[in-house]
Amino acid sequence: MSAQPAHHRILLKLSGEALMGDDAFGINRATIVRMVQEIAEVTQLGVEVAVVIGGGNIFRGVAGGAEGMDRATADYMGMLATVMNALALADTMNKQGLTARVMSAIGIQEVVEPYVRPKALQYLEEGKVVVFAAGTGNPFFTTDTAAALRGAEIGADLVLKATKVDGVYSADPKKDPNATRYTSLTFDEAMVKNLGIMDATAFALCRDQKLPIRVFSIFKPGAFKRVVLGEDEGTLVYA
Repeated sequence: MSAQPAHHRILLKLSGEALMGDDAFGINRATIVRMVQEIAEVTQLGVEVAVVIGGGNIFRGVAGGAEGMDRATADYMGMLATVMNALALADTMNKQGLTARVMSAIGIQEVVEPYVRPKALQYLEEGKVVVFAAGTGNPFFTTDTAAALRGAEIGADLVLKATKVDGVYSADPKKDPNATRYTSLTFDEAMVKNLGIMDATAFALCRDQKLPIRVFSIFKPGAFKRVVLGEDEGTLVYA
């Protein structure tokens, strides 16, 4: 008898940097294909998956030219970078046998459809993977905040923050060999310890909505599936 998923609907927060692999910027094809294969494994369990994608990998390529730029302008450039990533992610998903839909918080209807909550919920219920692009559509807000917002809007059971580290540690594990991984933390404990799991706005939104966050490594093979099955993977932050 196969294990049953512990979650019905999840919001996966992917940083743009997660798509780079070992490259300096841009999208590493092998990396994005591997991530999509892991997402496909989870959808085969009957779990509804939505994704919020960052744009740091694309924006990194123009970062020098953006130095000294108005913050709002730079943030809009970052939003466009997330759209590029979302298109690449969705295209890879469709080629791997998934059905993906990209929804943007800023209007570029000729490229992707606008974010409309009822439509997003319909897609999820139909078994499609929804990729949310352009953050919240507003400057001064991060894609972490977009993940918290969209997670709350679609009624996700869990927000998964995919990182390069397999959870939240008491100290930087690269610098401190005695650093220990937290299995779980309350929101209040994480704030007192100043662990910086998400930006303050995103963290407060998840706390207020009692929307748990699990931090895990997207680079650890099979970790995504283990999280969805409720196994001890990464760090759970809960209300």
